Amino acid sequence: MFKRVYVEISNICNLQCSFCPVVEKDKKRMELDEFEGILKQVAPLAEIVCLHLLGEPLAHPRFLAILDICKKYNTQIDLTTNGILIKKYKEDIINAECIRQVNFSLQSFKDNFPERDIEPYLLPIFDFTKSAHEIRPELYVNFRLWNQQSNASDNEDVFRKIESYFNIEINRNIEVGAIKSKRVWNRLYLHFDSRFDWPSYLLPDQGNQGRCHGAVNHIGIHADGSVVPCCLDKNAIINLGNAKEKPLVEILQSDRFIAMREGFKNGKRVEDFCRHCTFINRFSKKKKVPQTS
Repeated sequence: MFKRVYVEISNICNLQCSFCPVVEKDKKRMELDEFEGILKQVAPLAEIVCLHLLGEPLAHPRFLAILDICKKYNTQIDLTTNGILIKKYKEDIINAECIRQVNFSLQSFKDNFPERDIEPYLLPIFDFTKSAHEIRPELYVNFRLWNQQSNASDNEDVFRKIESYFNIEINRNIEVGAIKSKRVWNRLYLHFDSRFDWPSYLLPDQGNQGRCHGAVNHIGIHADGSVVPCCLDKNAIINLGNAKEKPLVEILQSDRFIAMREGFKNGKRVEDFCRHCTFINRFSKKKKVPQTS
């Protein structure tokens, strides 16, 4: 059982944020039969299914049909979106009992449109949040601000608009550490994080010590079916097999996957690609000094 399985229904996005890398794999959307074939394998193994690795899930042309499949397999969904299309799917998402949480990546708007007024972008998201509370108060909503550096001043205009719309006051004291979320209104949370480097062979070798949630409490499945041990493996460098061609259970029983899983449980980076991941260092109590190749 995994805490989360990331199923990328599409690696195509309607924005291009500096936070997300350019997709080097071929553009791909899962067809409905492909998605159902994968979901029925994933559902017994996952507490929560996240409908992305990269890409914008609401931009999938059969998004509503995908929700129907999720309902069919009694799957709990976490949905992450940039929010551009939320007005189109507002009622459908609120009324979809399979969706337990919606994450809005608010940092995406300024990243793409730094000179535009942010209010027209935020208002449909705020409206969704208030309607969700009235219709389905158990639905969690996260406003992600994953652009934190030394302070929160870059988001002051966002804070003020949230305060004005929801008639609340936000504590500006932000600690991007073990606790990243701040509840601000009913089940609305602000979720903070800093920028990070995506794993790459271009990064220095970090050594073979380290623990990671990849392969331990989550895995990812790309839109082309490639199974990866980590949601940050954007190009499927550690390709464990294809869930469209081989049963997922068999892929997860492979010697390679088991070695990775046991390695991370014991503080070892078994795969060479993992030695070039600085994100793993976040899980170490004592930060390692990067080593040169």
